[in-house]
Amino acid sequence: MSVQERKRRERAERERLIVATARELAEQRGWDAVTTRRLAERIEYSQPVLYSHFRGKREIIGAVALEGATEMAAALRAATSAADGPRARVTALARTYLDFAARNPAVYDAMFELDGGLVFADEDTPEPLKDGFAALLESLGEVAGDGVHPALFTELFWAGLHGLATLTRAGRLPLEHTETRVELLVDRLAML
Repeated sequence: MSVQERKRRERAERERLIVATARELAEQRGWDAVTTRRLAERIEYSQPVLYSHFRGKREIIGAVALEGATEMAAALRAATSAADGPRARVTALARTYLDFAARNPAVYDAMFELDGGLVFADEDTPEPLKDGFAALLESLGEVAGDGVHPALFTELFWAGLHGLATLTRAGRLPLEHTETRVELLVDRLAML
């Protein structure tokens, strides 16, 4: 292995450590607790080393969001591939989405609530975000209904899931009715 290859690998490992540490700290104490000083202390590198990877917290949030989008897409695909039939796939997708948001609140915030400097719905949208949307579209496109643009239907269904996720987490929707809400969303929107 050349010196350059070793340095590239070490740099990538440091970057993964920074992102993992930021994510862990945000999940434990919230994004306000994620500061470059605190991250530098936790990873045992100086702040200049941290800044050599990321220009600041905004870019770190963006990196966590991209990692989260990749994980969510994988979880959605795994859940829908195990389901039998369109209704089961859409229901599995909705449950998995809401479960991901509930289990990973800081990651979900990085993906959809905080400014990570990422561009959505544009040609410059990073691939993990495009793939996350594609994971939704794969199951939702088949139930959009005649004459309905599959991508627009997916956006609408996603907006419903996002609303359920954020309102439930904020305590504005009681947890005990989550399954009924999922069934209503699937019944009312999906053309099955």
